[in-house]
Amino acid sequence: MNIPSPEKMTSLDQRMAALGIDPGDLLEKFVRGSGAGGQKINKTSNCVFLKHLPSGIAIKCQLERSREMNRFLARRELCDQMDTIINGKLSAKTQEIEKIRRQKRQRSRRSKQRSVADKRMLSEKKSLRRPPES
Repeated sequence: MNIPSPEKMTSLDQRMAALGIDPGDLLEKFVRGSGAGGQKINKTSNCVFLKHLPSGIAIKCQLERSREMNRFLARRELCDQMDTIINGKLSAKTQEIEKIRRQKRQRSRRSKQRSVADKRMLSEKKSLRRPPES
């Protein structure tokens, strides 16, 4: 059975408290999941529906087969969304998305030319290291 460790649970509780999320404000339902998985998915109610009543944020989580793990993941997702709402561009998730966007962004023509020139200089340097041809 896959359950989150007590350390992870306490850190999640601290994060929820820091973001101002009271466990009493959460509406939590366990519903039957959908998709691949056969009888196990069709028989058990391991999909977690979590709603934060003051903000109206609703999350449905069915990433794992275990109900407890899905509860943990749904609460973590709720914390991520609240963090994005409260902190905006300073939130960790937004910064991670921006970092990936910068990495994927196409380089400028000048930057590409500079890179190719540096490679050529390095190639010339290495060619001088070769033993002399007879």
